[in-house]
Amino acid sequence: MIVFRYLSREVLVTLSAVSAVLLVIIMSGRFIKYLAQAAQGVLDPGVLFLIMGYRIPGFLQLILPLGLFLGFLLAYGRLYLDSEMTVLSATGVSPQRLTVYSMAPALIVALLVGWLSLGLAPQGVASVARILNEQDALTELDTLVPGRFQSLRDGSRVTYSQELSPDRSELRGVFMSEKRFSTDGTSERGITVLVAESGRQEIQEDGSRYLILENGYRYDGEPGEADYRAIQYDTYGVLLPKPEVAIEASEREATPTRELFGSSDPRMQAELQWRLSLPLLVFIVTLLAVPLSKVNPRQGRFLKLLPAIFLYMAYLGLLIAARGALDKGRLPAALGLWWVHGIFFAIGMLLLYWERLSLWWASRRAPVSEVAHG
Repeated sequence: MIVFRYLSREVLVTLSAVSAVLLVIIMSGRFIKYLAQAAQGVLDPGVLFLIMGYRIPGFLQLILPLGLFLGFLLAYGRLYLDSEMTVLSATGVSPQRLTVYSMAPALIVALLVGWLSLGLAPQGVASVARILNEQDALTELDTLVPGRFQSLRDGSRVTYSQELSPDRSELRGVFMSEKRFSTDGTSERGITVLVAESGRQEIQEDGSRYLILENGYRYDGEPGEADYRAIQYDTYGVLLPKPEVAIEASEREATPTRELFGSSDPRMQAELQWRLSLPLLVFIVTLLAVPLSKVNPRQGRFLKLLPAIFLYMAYLGLLIAARGALDKGRLPAALGLWWVHGIFFAIGMLLLYWERLSLWWASRRAPVSEVAHG
């Protein structure tokens, strides 16, 4: 029991450290993407941390199996280097028993991954989609920051306001620059610059929104040429573009797991099998990691680390490829993703019993060699 607690503690501590590092790396890259969108006025800066919080379950469901795999390799590899595994082997802890001990922390991680993949991750995706839809329902004036030039989402319009009322309905010191295109939208025909002392947002009965500019000028021309047309106006209306809804994830990823059961849609079946595969992935990578963690003290701790990571990447990559094939109806639902797990389960069993198989094969060849010499 002491040995079991010691091994579990070593693996779980290493798992926590590795998973925390991987989570920070992945979240940093995604946060930079959202931060760039917030700087462009596409997202409200106030929702950035809320979005990242909802995305954490989706990140963790993929990070934890890899963290556990690396945790076994690093923790058990250190024990082999320090000859602690040699002592355990001398006391009767065989590789098979070590695998049984390792399944306890794997069970904890599998339950956590199952909770994430079947419950929290779909809820997080749905919440992120709802937030992004709400952000897309905002016009450029709703995300406008006073004193900053803001580019519209397609880059065709730049808006600036010196002052903005608290309710965002009144603007002071307005500047707008917009590209003009041909009727077919293929070629640029110059720019239009609008300046005004003030402006206000007006909503029509059909839901369309206008920016009403007052006491200003309109300039039409092409950059680099002196032929400009200037028009002075008292009131000028600018139609604000209707929002385009852009959902970051597909609808099936946000579908609750209970709704996936019994569905005949190949896409829904692929999503269900993917969510069920992640907890199963934890047990199979444990079966792979235990024999791969065995290292020779003379060879170093990281000799088998790179081949082991390649094996894990092959496992995950094959799962993703099978998911895509199942999604497109190229694989029957009964076969689904399970054949991939079967292949790597067989590889894990082969690695686990490799020494016994080698001894058995040597014993089978020994009599043949003796007869030949005789």
